[in-house]
Amino acid sequence: MTALQQYGLSAIDLSGSQYTVEQTGRDKNFRPEYEARDVAGDTLFRTTYQMYEEKDEFPFVDADGTEICHVKAIDTWDIAGDYLLTDSRTDEDLLIFDNDLSLLQDTWRLRDPDDRSLLATISSRGALFTLARKLLPVGQGIAHKYEIADSEGGSVGSIEGEFALFDFDQYEITLTDTSSVPTEPIVIAAIVIDAIQGN
Repeated sequence: MTALQQYGLSAIDLSGSQYTVEQTGRDKNFRPEYEARDVAGDTLFRTTYQMYEEKDEFPFVDADGTEICHVKAIDTWDIAGDYLLTDSRTDEDLLIFDNDLSLLQDTWRLRDPDDRSLLATISSRGALFTLARKLLPVGQGIAHKYEIADSEGGSVGSIEGEFALFDFDQYEITLTDTSSVPTEPIVIAAIVIDAIQGN
């Protein structure tokens, strides 16, 4: 097992470098629903953002509806803070997503759950775009773009959004170096970030 494999999911193995994440709609309680697909268009997993429960939570299920992992806010209503990714098969805590709330730039860090060592960062593009999305009347239509960096700060990919219609965002994830960041958590993080930032 490589150092990064310990942060992967036991139920799926994402070995590619391109993925699509899309908000596909809302459930009967108006909670955002998401889907992740591979380059062939096959569904990898789905989730519904459980934002009206005691704690923010994302239960991720595979194409057959079997839960493979979940992400849960460590503190109640933890909008800007820590979210724990746990493998549902092994009940092992895999990593933590942490975020500092900022008007100027959204930066999420992927950390080891035990020693908090940095594994990767996902940062939004410059302050002007971030402010425009948050403050302009049509700002939510401006597509998100994030840069993915490894633990040393080197660029290893991007998460690029398309123009958002009716808040149903879609992102293309491209990894230029899959050997230096944990792939499954990056794809999961794209969903968590969009849901938290948008809701």
